[in-house]
Amino acid sequence: MNRSVLVPLFLVLLAGLCRAEQPDSSLLNEEVKRTVDLSSHLAKITADITVSNPGASAAQSFLIALDPELQSHLAYIGVIVKGDEEEDSRLELQETTVKGKSGKFFRARFPSPLAGGAKLKLSLETVYTHVLLPYPTHISQAEKQFVVFEGNHYFYSPYPTRAQSTRVRLASKNVESYSKLGSPSKSDEVIEYGPFKDIAPYSQDAMKIHYENNAPFLTITDITRTIEVSHWGNIAVEETVDLRHTGAMLKGPFSRYDYQRQSDSGISSVKSFKTILPAAAQDVYYRDEIGNISTSHLLVLDDSVEMEIRPRFPLFGGWKTHYMVGYNLPSYEYLYNLGDQYALKMRLVDHVFDDQVIDSLTVKLILPEGARNIQVDTPYSIQRDPDDLHYTYLDTFGRPVVVAHKKNLVEQHIQDVVVHYNFNKILMLQEPLLVVGAFYILFFTVIVYVRLDFSITKDPAVEVRMKVASITEQVLTLVNKRLGLYRHFDEVINKYKQSRDMGALNSGRKTLEAEHRTLTNEVASLQSRLKAEGSDLADKVGEIQKLDGLVKESVSRSCQEAERLVAGKVKKETYIESEKQLSAKRQDLVTRIDSLLDAL
Repeated sequence: MNRSVLVPLFLVLLAGLCRAEQPDSSLLNEEVKRTVDLSSHLAKITADITVSNPGASAAQSFLIALDPELQSHLAYIGVIVKGDEEEDSRLELQETTVKGKSGKFFRARFPSPLAGGAKLKLSLETVYTHVLLPYPTHISQAEKQFVVFEGNHYFYSPYPTRAQSTRVRLASKNVESYSKLGSPSKSDEVIEYGPFKDIAPYSQDAMKIHYENNAPFLTITDITRTIEVSHWGNIAVEETVDLRHTGAMLKGPFSRYDYQRQSDSGISSVKSFKTILPAAAQDVYYRDEIGNISTSHLLVLDDSVEMEIRPRFPLFGGWKTHYMVGYNLPSYEYLYNLGDQYALKMRLVDHVFDDQVIDSLTVKLILPEGARNIQVDTPYSIQRDPDDLHYTYLDTFGRPVVVAHKKNLVEQHIQDVVVHYNFNKILMLQEPLLVVGAFYILFFTVIVYVRLDFSITKDPAVEVRMKVASITEQVLTLVNKRLGLYRHFDEVINKYKQSRDMGALNSGRKTLEAEHRTLTNEVASLQSRLKAEGSDLADKVGEIQKLDGLVKESVSRSCQEAERLVAGKVKKETYIESEKQLSAKRQDLVTRIDSLLDAL
């Protein structure tokens, strides 16, 4: 091997040996009380540890070791210092290695050095997923579900333990078998082991329990949580969930009749579960690829919104479903700013169901267009992809998207993430200005298109139609104006009947008849132009002219009758009867003219 390769390799090995730690031999586990909660599909192990330092020198930290059989299934680990008077404080954990030992180790640093002869009470909480294995692996619809848990009777620790006891809490009192180290006692759903005395470091003894567990073995195999932030007052959240029942597989056919008739049929199946949404959630929807799922129920509480999710079919072992839940949140409850600096504080993952297990989580956080200097502060480690871009309505250069991934999550991971970024508020005017500009361009384009002729060659037929339409419009205007003259004729006649002034009658009649002749001549001229263009509308205009002549004749007759009435040549009753007939005839003629005008 080349010497240039050997030297870096030696340095890497040397650095690894330097990082490997040795447990502080002066520490001692005075008493350990373990609680193994197996009542759900998770294994929740809590150890209350009384740590003492019998040595002379102070200890700075405490080393935690995980059981080799369970370490690959670890989802969460946390250590709390329990105080008698002061509040409990959580210790920061850092994964480390131990020289000469394989496996997972964590270093918890004390709040203050543990002096020689001093004691400290710690509470170690660990949560493991997929450690309860169905046995048998296949059951029928009428059978109950049994599972097997394999662990360690002892508290696995790099320090010696003076006294230890273990309490195992099961999901039911129906236990097929369990290991019997140290004559354990069983009472209903609880098995107690110990106390064990003077346990050596890294002690192991196989614990195996086979018992009935019909808890919902639901696992979210994949969830994509999309959070879209808008500075206009709204945060849109959508969760796309792939859900699977990871309990014992269903053997044989499924009977809907037995499932509804018998209460214990499919006892390990899942009919529904409750999702907890934020208290400010609104516009909630629940759907899948088919469409909206109407079997959900929403209950608004003071501090949350409780949503009952009921899939389209009950979930048995091996069955899976896919759905989407979305809602809107007011941004003022989660978004804070100081000038151009913004901070978004939201949960990285939210409550989907009790004792949830998430195999794979993807979070897509879509920030407003123009956000920069993005920093993400998370309460635990995540895998962050390079920032992406997302385009929606009225976007120009795209909205930045923070993409993060996390594997193997449980309820303890429901914690807030804080995203810091800078945003220039002037950019909020970008979208309104784009809308105004778009409408301006649209209207301007329509104006230009309507008023200009972009055709290369002229179409004679189109030009003829345009000319005919223009002439017809003029005819309509003139005919309506001419019909209006008849109302003026009536006014002149009525004034004459009141004043008996023949001079006023002749003057008014002469003026109106002159204007009528002018309008009639203009209509006749337009009729000639229509004939020249070969339009069939010329005939209708000619008919209008004839009808107008009859209307004019009727008005003249009415004027003559008024003169006879004033001169005393006709009685009033006879005049009224004659005027009624003339008015009816004129109204009929005007109606026919209007019909022809509508047809033009």
